[in-house]
Amino acid sequence: MSFKNSVRRFFGIQTEEEKKKVLTPTQKFLRSVETILFALIGALIIKTFLIETSRIPTGSMENTILTGDFVLVNKIIYGSSTPRNIPFTNVRLPYITFPAFREPEAKDVVVFEFPGYRDDLKMDEVQNYVKRLIGMPGDTVEIINKVVFVNGKEFWRPPNIKYMEPYIEPKGVVRPDIFPKGAPWNEDNYGPIVVPKKDQIVNLTKDNIEYWRNIIDRNYDRRVVEVRGDNVFIDGKQTSTYTVTQDYYFMMGDNRDNSLDSRFWGFVPRDLVLGEAFVIYWSWNRDIPFSDFFRLIASVRLNRVAKLIH
Repeated sequence: MSFKNSVRRFFGIQTEEEKKKVLTPTQKFLRSVETILFALIGALIIKTFLIETSRIPTGSMENTILTGDFVLVNKIIYGSSTPRNIPFTNVRLPYITFPAFREPEAKDVVVFEFPGYRDDLKMDEVQNYVKRLIGMPGDTVEIINKVVFVNGKEFWRPPNIKYMEPYIEPKGVVRPDIFPKGAPWNEDNYGPIVVPKKDQIVNLTKDNIEYWRNIIDRNYDRRVVEVRGDNVFIDGKQTSTYTVTQDYYFMMGDNRDNSLDSRFWGFVPRDLVLGEAFVIYWSWNRDIPFSDFFRLIASVRLNRVAKLIH
């Protein structure tokens, strides 16, 4: 069995000699197995390096992407990588990242590996999230009465942006689960906060360490930040500065009042960015169980199939 012959047979290309050859049942079976294996390998290569599918389980991106939409993710645009975990498991693998065609940009709908909740070092479970990129590395993000401002200017509003709550949480009302820990903000009046940028040198104090704690700990892949009195220690060494090792991004859902995003768990590092969601290829009501198959089929939203994501 050669790779070249497998490719030819997969696409139905046969030489005159092969057309005339009569195969035994065993040879036919082996040919079928060969074709199936080749197809599986091809599908795995496409899924790993080029395009992946993703199911939308929550309404955080409504009405741009709805619960029950299935989207295609362009993995090559930001630089694809070798597998990051063993398929269908949470066992992580060392991986290699390939060059990107371009870097993520503001307004992109980005698929990324969830970095973990605000106070967690990392997630045990591998989860992919889909959000809108709001803040680029070095940008200053602020939310005033639900309106997003970046670098002092009102940020572009997605055409399908959604607000579920008419009530605005006033400035000064503090949510204890907001990022960073101890910040006097809420989801409607938030910041200003600066998105970390690669090679940025920041001053560390006991007053701002919660802004940087998980960024530093996650970079070391263990808890290394300590505060002793007025002094900050990283991995047992007293320091007053930290150099950011990679770019970070601020993500938000288009459903601004019902989105668990960077306002609550922080920034997304560049190495967890997987790709850009670009088209909806299927959509139905995910609340209907598969056992109720005919009602599920009746719920298919054909008007959303092949819809580009903006």
